[in-house]
Amino acid sequence: MKSIDRYMARLIAVPLISTLLIAAMLLVLDRMLRLFDFVATEGGPVSVVWKMLANLLPEYLGLGIPIGLMLGILLAFRRLATTSELDVLRGVGMSYARLLRVPYFYAIVLAALNLAIVGYVQPRARYAYEGLRFELRSGALGASIKVGEFTRLGDRLTLRIERSRNKGAELSGIFVHATPSPGNWASATAERGQFLRTDDPDVIIFRLTNGTLVHYAPGYVSPRVLSFTSHDLPIDLPRFEAFRRRGERNLELTLPELAVLGQDSRVSEELRDTSRAAFHFRLAEVATMFLLPMLALSLGVPPKRSTSALGVFVAIVMIVAYHKINEYGEDIGGLGRVDPIITLWGPFALFAALTFWMYYTIAYVPGGQPIGALERVAGKAWGWIRRRFSLGRRRVAAA
Repeated sequence: MKSIDRYMARLIAVPLISTLLIAAMLLVLDRMLRLFDFVATEGGPVSVVWKMLANLLPEYLGLGIPIGLMLGILLAFRRLATTSELDVLRGVGMSYARLLRVPYFYAIVLAALNLAIVGYVQPRARYAYEGLRFELRSGALGASIKVGEFTRLGDRLTLRIERSRNKGAELSGIFVHATPSPGNWASATAERGQFLRTDDPDVIIFRLTNGTLVHYAPGYVSPRVLSFTSHDLPIDLPRFEAFRRRGERNLELTLPELAVLGQDSRVSEELRDTSRAAFHFRLAEVATMFLLPMLALSLGVPPKRSTSALGVFVAIVMIVAYHKINEYGEDIGGLGRVDPIITLWGPFALFAALTFWMYYTIAYVPGGQPIGALERVAGKAWGWIRRRFSLGRRRVAAA
């Protein structure tokens, strides 16, 4: 690789990696607060939050990689243009096509990575995430017993614990009420208690120490009272329904699975339509990454004698708007009203035509500037705002 290629690679790498990290951190922090609240409400262990966030990372990367690629290339060309290095490179005979060699190397590598993520990793991670949510809601993760509150374990046992130490290994101030059958009940209080495993995975032992047991059954004249130093109380763990199998939602299907379902005449028409729409949506999102280097170049080079950052704003708006249009196209295609090829590849063709026009304008039209009109409008608007602000300040000073 020549020196200019190494230089371009460094210029792109810094903003690309920075954008990915910042986007991932913001998305993770936003979701982390909601997950902590959800897990605390369901009474689950805190460690499950980190597992859920790890399963969401592929989804965040699938969104962040195209934006990171776009901004990395755009900011690199913007720096070359504002420091006049781009004029020097153009002056020694380097064309824009030659300067796009390294950006397209990044695009090919990241497009392959993104295809692997959205096509294979993200569906399985999404299924694992939904599985954790299901287990939290059903209590299959072993929901924690809240200290100072009455907790029901199944339909026949109620438990209350005053204090918990050593991560639940040492319990004290215990009250237990069990109803094995109608009319048959037993209540116990104990100074200390400890949960113990058994050979049966569906049964645990709750060992009580220094307490009193009150038992009543049909035929008893009065409840029986028993003091004990140690008493083992078997507890049947509630049975939980199994989580659904993977593939009942399109988000959880890999690309080959979507392709097969989209052509399978044995499944319902609705499932075929939604599978085809999801398949074309993912491919269109990945294919768009091959247009981003040209789009970033077109928007990253400001007009002569200008340091305007309007191109950065326009780039973000374009890529986000295009992503939302694709999501809408996927929904319409999934309804079966219009073929997904039209709803998804039609906008792609228009986006590609716009990108090629912008690149041709800046690369082959002398003095061409794809967003020159927007730059002039933005400059006039900014000048008007500054004049109004200055006039307002003078009026305030005169008053």
